[in-house]
Amino acid sequence: MKIAEARQIYGTQIKAYQEQRLLLSIQKKELAQKMAVHEDGQTVFAEEAAVLELTLDAVDEKQREYQDYMEKLTEQWAMQANALVAKQQGEAMEDYVEDLGKIMEVARRIMKGGIVPAADEKKLMEYSIELYQAAKNMGALARQKDKEKYDSLWEDEEEKEYAEPLEEADNAEAFAEGPDVVDVADTVAASSGDM
Repeated sequence: MKIAEARQIYGTQIKAYQEQRLLLSIQKKELAQKMAVHEDGQTVFAEEAAVLELTLDAVDEKQREYQDYMEKLTEQWAMQANALVAKQQGEAMEDYVEDLGKIMEVARRIMKGGIVPAADEKKLMEYSIELYQAAKNMGALARQKDKEKYDSLWEDEEEKEYAEPLEEADNAEAFAEGPDVVDVADTVAASSGDM
């Protein structure tokens, strides 16, 4: 099962159990008020109070089970996304260092009086106008009869496309099969002896 699917399923379960817990808490409070008002309330409503307490415990236990699984699932999801982000950052840094080396080589070629493609000059200018001007000034001072003409250093480059980390994490397989999905009504019925 994909992480996104599991998060959806168990998120819905947790919400349903939270809502049921709220309803049971309200019932428990109302029952406590009945017990306090009625003369023989402790005895008359004792069985109902016990069943309600067992039901609350069952709902809490199942909700905790789902919550624990969701926490582990979310941790896996975050680790998956973070790993992809780190990998992409590493690749981007490698590309940056490679481009920086090319920019320095373009500057060196211009300083020696060489002729470089306009696109390469533009990249140098975009990187640092000061470095570009210094290279051009030094290149003008270089006296060469036959100026060397260079090919572009950025030929045959294509834009890299990076995967969306959160999407990749959503589509990763869940680390383990989750707890059985039990409808909250079934849990309530089982704990109150209705089944």
